[in-house]
Amino acid sequence: MSNDVHLPEATATGVGSMPGGDAREAARVATEASRGMAFLPELPARGPGADMIGRSLGLLAEMYARVEPSGWRFGDRPGRDTRRAWSWLGEDLDALEEFTQGYEGLLKVQAVGPWTLAASVETRHGEAALSDPGAYRDLAASLTEGLSGHLADVRRRVPGAEVVLQLDEPSLTAVLRGQVRTASGYRSHRAVDRAVVESALRELVAAAGVPVTVHSCAPDVPFALLRRAGAAGISFDFALLTERDWDAFGEAAEAGTALFAGVVPGKDAPLSDPAGSVSGVRALWRRLGLAPGALGSAVAVTPSCGLAGASPAYARAALVHCAKAARSLADNPE
Repeated sequence: MSNDVHLPEATATGVGSMPGGDAREAARVATEASRGMAFLPELPARGPGADMIGRSLGLLAEMYARVEPSGWRFGDRPGRDTRRAWSWLGEDLDALEEFTQGYEGLLKVQAVGPWTLAASVETRHGEAALSDPGAYRDLAASLTEGLSGHLADVRRRVPGAEVVLQLDEPSLTAVLRGQVRTASGYRSHRAVDRAVVESALRELVAAAGVPVTVHSCAPDVPFALLRRAGAAGISFDFALLTERDWDAFGEAAEAGTALFAGVVPGKDAPLSDPAGSVSGVRALWRRLGLAPGALGSAVAVTPSCGLAGASPAYARAALVHCAKAARSLADNPE
């Protein structure tokens, strides 16, 4: 199995989260308004277990968590929060299956990656799993096993699709820099060695059985580390790129890494000319001396982050706008 993502020309997709609690409507929009890459929506407005952390904890194999006043904490057995996560995921998959009858093409599903999970979930002692090497190794192994079953279920439900797994890692840079706060808030957990971070991601990517992309809408996305770990694609907020990221962006493009540029606001905002939304992408591509003809199939266009905070009408309009902007990149790369 190739771990490459071959983007159709003018691909546009969502990051994952959508507003409201109507699974069927979210699935309809995620499949009809996207272009070239449908996606499985997440609806965090429904409450704990539908949020990105809760959903991903529900995917774990033989590890369970519950909501405490301080947040998610591991426990010994599946409780109400875990069963709720399972139920909502089943509802979302049923809705996706309904709107992807006969679908052939890329289909993206999202899960929180091991490092953001380790930074977000407490052990029984009340500190983040990140503080305990044994805990985050167990978490990574459980996530890897759980995702295997989840991805097999998605492939069974949508047999014509080319499934892509997106790992959401918004805390990855904070983990690498030792910026994840302890439960007291008075200090930070020590930085995790880059080689350890890379190794855990590489093992998950290798075991997934489908191409894996990594998403972060935080600054300083570690492009080079993610590529070494085997990521087939990297998804990011384009507005947060700085000059020091340009070379890493260019190297990823030249290596054939699929780039998912978040350029459309994730919350209600005026949507102007689609070509204007990607003018920065086009300008950077030109500045780096990359081949203009490759732009339309090297870069997919997305919202800057999830759409959970948007109105339903705006969420649909934003995805349609992304599709028009992607078409603009392909038709007018220079």
